[in-house]
Amino acid sequence: MKITALEEYGLRCMLQLAKAGDGAIVTAGQIAESEGLSTAYAEKLLRLLSRAGLAKSVRGVNGGYRLGHPVAEITLGDVFRALGEMPRSDKICSQYTGQHAACVRHGDCGVRPIWAHIVRYLSLVLDSITLTHLLESERYVEHWVPSVTDRAISSSGLKPLPMIEDSKKAV
Repeated sequence: MKITALEEYGLRCMLQLAKAGDGAIVTAGQIAESEGLSTAYAEKLLRLLSRAGLAKSVRGVNGGYRLGHPVAEITLGDVFRALGEMPRSDKICSQYTGQHAACVRHGDCGVRPIWAHIVRYLSLVLDSITLTHLLESERYVEHWVPSVTDRAISSSGLKPLPMIEDSKKAV
């Protein structure tokens, strides 16, 4: 998965709003200064986040931006979907067709199930991590992330891929 500058800086804008607290108003200028961005770029990101309902614009002399939902309800997946595109296995396969209208492997592809497995896993993990989690210290998050990924796998029904010898016996 490629994380774009838009997604990275947009996430940082959301973390600035989250750090301020539910309902607190922060200006684009304050966020830009804290993150080393231009105010214009911070405004662009905040407009995109507002369009997705993750941030709310507050007008007036004391205006700025605030979170659109409680901090504990906004996930990393929400932010990525608002600013870019979460990977989709069907898109991966239709995107790389070479000079043909469809992939030459269409109909019998050993790669497509792998992409589907990875994309589902990634979505489950990103949708399990809230902004509240990301406000914690790096050390805390470092130790906490494996439990999130393990829970995402166990709740999803995803199974580890079998060894080749095992899968040949099953077929």
